[in-house]
Order: sequence, then structure tokens, then C-alpha cells
Amino acid sequence: MPVTLLNPEGLPEVDLYRQVSVATGSKLVFTAGQVSVDAQGTLVGADDLAAQTERCYLNVATALAEAGATFDDVAKLTVYVVDWSPEKMEPFLEGVARAAARLGIDAPLPPFTGIGVAALAGEGLLLEVEATAVVG
Repeated sequence: MPVTLLNPEGLPEVDLYRQVSVATGSKLVFTAGQVSVDAQGTLVGADDLAAQTERCYLNVATALAEAGATFDDVAKLTVYVVDWSPEKMEPFLEGVARAAARLGIDAPLPPFTGIGVAALAGEGLLLEVEATAVVG
């Protein structure tokens, strides 16, 4: 596997993700930010952060698969959440867990950065997820 996930001593251990990923593969894969729409462009999970999170992660998995990659190859995720606040963490984590179960992903996930934003490019979108993967 070209990506090794680490939690260095001296940094907080987070259950959801690891602090560092070390990539040793030869092909980089960058996905566009994936939002909560289906293949026809229809919004999935209006006003439901957990449902939108699940769909975003599933869309990232579809994008990765086209490049010959899976979540095991992901070195970094970036998550943009509209009007982020701490109470949004629970539904976000629920959506991640549902997507992980559907995709057969075992925790931990790779490092990720969560960024609060004022809005996204489409009406009703609550978050967007992009990935960088390394394939051996």
C-alpha cells in the first residue's frame, strides 16, 4: 500500500483520522471537490448534513475508482463545510461512518483539513470534499 498513516508522538491522537500520511507511490490522483449530487446532478440530502457527507464521500470514491485508486490510497482530504459550527460535528461524523460502512473502509481515515466557508457553488450544498491519493 503506497500510503502509511501515522500519529506521531507529541501530537494529539484523533479517533477520526491520523495526523500524517507518508506516500511512496508513483502516481498522484487529485479529485475535484465532490458535492452531494447524484450522476444526474440532483441534490441528495437537502438540509441533511449526514446524508450530504455520505454522498460526498461516495462521490469521491467513484472519482478515485476511475483513476484506479481507493480510499486506501488517499493521502489527504479537504472538507469545506458551509457555516461550520461545533454542533455540526455529530452529523458530519455520522455521514462519514455511513459512507465508510458502504465502502468497506476501516478507520482511521487519512489526515483531513476541515474548512468553514460562507457558501458553495450550488444552492443547498452543505459541504464539499476533495482528495489527493497516491497509487503505487
